[in-house]
Amino acid sequence: MRKSLNQIIDEIVESYDNHEIITKIDYESQPSRKIINEIVYKLQKIIFPGFFEEKNLKREYIKYYVGELCEDVEYNLTKQIVKAYRCCFEYQNMPDKQVKEQAENVTAQFMSTLPKIREYLDTDVQAAYEGDPAAYGMDEIICSYPGIFAIMTSRIAHELYCLNVPLVPRIMTEHAHNKTGIDIHPGASIGKYFFIDHGTGIVIGETTVIGEHVKIYQGVTLGGLSTSGGQNLKGTKRHPNIEDYVTIYSGASILGGDTTIGSGTVIGGNAFVTHSVSANTKVTVKNPELKFRQEG
Repeated sequence: MRKSLNQIIDEIVESYDNHEIITKIDYESQPSRKIINEIVYKLQKIIFPGFFEEKNLKREYIKYYVGELCEDVEYNLTKQIVKAYRCCFEYQNMPDKQVKEQAENVTAQFMSTLPKIREYLDTDVQAAYEGDPAAYGMDEIICSYPGIFAIMTSRIAHELYCLNVPLVPRIMTEHAHNKTGIDIHPGASIGKYFFIDHGTGIVIGETTVIGEHVKIYQGVTLGGLSTSGGQNLKGTKRHPNIEDYVTIYSGASILGGDTTIGSGTVIGGNAFVTHSVSANTKVTVKNPELKFRQEG
């Protein structure tokens, strides 16, 4: 016998008491993914002025334009950080005034990092142009390369992560992941001149440390050896260190918190690396034997 809609509604509402982990009723509202994503795009306009506007920017009013964007970001980011704090146990009993002051202070500290983020992204664009013969100009890279959007979002989120902001940094990087196929945890530390070529399927774990002038291709994983320890592994070094001037080709996996890839090393495609590699080494996988049979 088919259930009525009212019966179905009653069963759904009853299930809310039985599955509290996935239910938030009578709680503070969650941070808004929509607003957080809008913040990322406003920051993109601040970081790359003149590339993502619908009208030409003039030097004579640039300060007013940037000021308006910064005030918008500061206001909305503070509100989202307040919501994020309220989702965390350690802040739930803190007075509203104190939570707001904490969020305002953290937002101000984040805003002060924007010149540094621009400095690093300037080098990332240079690295992409110098490393990709298919690039016809830096404008093309900024406007269209998924790697630049993913790196930009990662650098923004990393600064918030370092300020111990919950939820918001991960929402940012997961939006970039959804948009580009590049999954960079906001905890990953990435040096200057970082180039992601193509990008789809890349995974960079939370405790990864990447030096300068590093280039990686699609399908690369910088991950942990095992996640079977679950929450017991939280706070431990689980992901590799990649030193300066390393190139990692497509499909390679480099795993483990004790794994360090030395400066100047090249990791070949589809390599599976779980131990440290000395500087200036080439790591390659032996080519499989190909067999050809003429048909007909």
